[in-house]
Amino acid sequence: MSLGVFWSVLNPIVMMGVLTFVFTFINNSPIKHFPVYVMCGLVPYNFFTIAWLSGTTSLVDNAGLIKRLQVPREIVPIAAVLSNCLHLLIQICLLFILVFASGYHVNRYWAWLPYVWAMEVIFVCGLSLVTSALNVYVRDMRYLVESTNTVLFWLVPIFYTFDTPPRIYTAIANVNPLFALILTMRWIIRDGLFRWQTVALLTGVALFMFAAGWMFFQKMKRRFYDHL
Repeated sequence: MSLGVFWSVLNPIVMMGVLTFVFTFINNSPIKHFPVYVMCGLVPYNFFTIAWLSGTTSLVDNAGLIKRLQVPREIVPIAAVLSNCLHLLIQICLLFILVFASGYHVNRYWAWLPYVWAMEVIFVCGLSLVTSALNVYVRDMRYLVESTNTVLFWLVPIFYTFDTPPRIYTAIANVNPLFALILTMRWIIRDGLFRWQTVALLTGVALFMFAAGWMFFQKMKRRFYDHL
């Protein structure tokens, strides 16, 4: 704990180093500037997994506070997600350092980066509203979230390319905002490209998830007090 925010930097650096060693020195990956490629996937993935898990367990972890204070219950999971934005910001700074060190330069599409990150935060907030409400009644939800995060590490292109995927995998990827976010970041940072269709998909799914999560939470919160 004395290292503080250093842990936010250490985790992606270690993971990036391991993946770079395996896929560059052992498997001879053809991807240029592989560390940047990996970090463009690890940064949004790390935030997604940590924020989703902390949002899922937030109501149960703060049961005493919820019972003592008359506060809107929705604030608790949303605040848990937003509290991880500091770690996201630190890792984004690390990503920028790596990008500039690899010889990439700022292009006009970089202005869209804050927007796509905001869409990720909105999506995780909506998802956490659903899973945090379910976790009040089914306490094993956190283990389901942890397992899902492990599966997502392999289903989203963090360390591999997405050139010729199977058709069924493409259909699944098209509704995965984490997938769209990673691809958009790579297109903007590495390739200087911007595809509004992918950003529009990311926006639609994020806003829909937040609206659906909010409405679901409203229905489920009526009996929270009895189960907390």
